Amino acid sequence: GCCHPGFIKHPAHPRVAARSKQTHRSRRHLCILGPVVFVCFLWAIAKARSEMTEELQEIHLTETKPLVDRDLPGLREAIQGLETKEHDIETPYGPIHVTMRGVPKGNRPVILTFHDIGLNHKTCFNSLFNFEDMQEITQHFAVCHVDAPGQQEGASALPTGYNYPSMDQLSDVLPLVLKHFGLKSVIGMAIGAGAYILAKFALHHPDMVEGIVLININPCAEGWMDWAAHKISGWAHALPDMVITHLFGKEEIHNNPGLIHTYRQHITNDINQINLHHFVRSYNSRRDLEIERPVHGANANVKTLKCPALLVVGDSSPAVDAVVECNSKLDPTKTTLLKMADCGGLPQVDQPGKLTEAFKYFIQGMGYMPSASMTRLVRSRTASGSSVTSLEGNRSRAHT
Repeated sequence: GCCHPGFIKHPAHPRVAARSKQTHRSRRHLCILGPVVFVCFLWAIAKARSEMTEELQEIHLTETKPLVDRDLPGLREAIQGLETKEHDIETPYGPIHVTMRGVPKGNRPVILTFHDIGLNHKTCFNSLFNFEDMQEITQHFAVCHVDAPGQQEGASALPTGYNYPSMDQLSDVLPLVLKHFGLKSVIGMAIGAGAYILAKFALHHPDMVEGIVLININPCAEGWMDWAAHKISGWAHALPDMVITHLFGKEEIHNNPGLIHTYRQHITNDINQINLHHFVRSYNSRRDLEIERPVHGANANVKTLKCPALLVVGDSSPAVDAVVECNSKLDPTKTTLLKMADCGGLPQVDQPGKLTEAFKYFIQGMGYMPSASMTRLVRSRTASGSSVTSLEGNRSRAHT
C-alpha cells in the first residue's frame, strides 16, 4: 500500500542520533554516580563532625588547665590575699583575732599557729608560710593563725582594768577557735610563749591535737633569779630591748645588726606597747608544764604529750637549754629534737627551707601528704630516710 506522505518515516540525521545516544549514556552515568556522590557526601559530613568533636575535646582539655600562672611575680601573694579571711572570735577574755588562710578540707586537720611575745602572726610566720616550698604543704592544709589578745597589727590599747588571760586561760581559748570554724583537730606550730600555750592545749585536749611543732619552748616556770633580772632590766631598758634578748642570743644580736634592727622596729611600731606589756607579764607568770617522761613498765598515766612532737631550736638560740630540758620530759618514741646548725633565735625566719623540709616529713610521718606529692624532696634525695634524721646528722657532726 500507499501511505500518506505525513506517515512516511525518514531516517534520523547522524548528529541527532549521536546526541540522543550521548544523552542516554549521561543519564545512565548519573544513575550510577548518584549513590556514589551521596555516599561521599555523607562521609564528608561524618569526617567534619569527627574533626569538630576532636576540636571540642581539645578545647575542653585546655580549659581544665589553670587559667593563670600562679608563679607570676606578685600573683601568688594576690591569690593568697583573696583566700585569707580575718575573724574576731568572742571568748570569756574578750575577742581573739584569728586569720584563716585557705579553706579547711573535710575532716583533715588545719595547721594552727601561735606566735611568741613581741610578735604577731605576720611578723612571726609570714616569712615561713610565704616560702616557696611551704606551698606544697599549704595546698593540702588550711592555716589558722591565732593572735594573742591585743597583739595583732593595728590593735588598739586594751581597756584600763582589763585582766589579761594567763597562759592556761589562753590555751583554754583554742577549743573555742576550733568550734567557731567547725574543726575537729589541728596540727600545731608555735614558738616561745605560743609553744607553751599550744603544749598546754595539747595536754588538756589530746583529742584535738594530731601533732605539734614546738619552737623554742620553755617548759619551766620563770625562776626568781630570772624574775629579778627582768625587773632590773625593766628599770634600765625599754620593753623592746627586753623582748629582743628573749628572741635572740647575744651572738646573733652582735653579728646580725640588720635583723635585730628590723625586729626592734616590728616590736616598737607594729604592736601596742601597753598590750605587749600585758602579754609579757602573763608569759613571765607561767607555771611549770608539769610533764613527765613515761617509763616503760611503770605508771602509764603520767602527764605527757600523747601526739607526735617535733621540738626545734637554733644552735645559737637563747632557748637551747630549755628545749633540751623539755625533750627530756617527753615520750622519746613520739618526740624528735631538731637542733638546727647555723641558726639563730627564729628558725622560721633564719632557716625557712630546713624547717619546711622537716615539717613536710613530720606531716608525712603522721600519714598525710603521700610521698608522690613531695616532688622537690624526692628529686633532691636518692637514699631513703627522713629529713629530720638528715638534719640531725648534720647537727650532731657539727657539734661533736
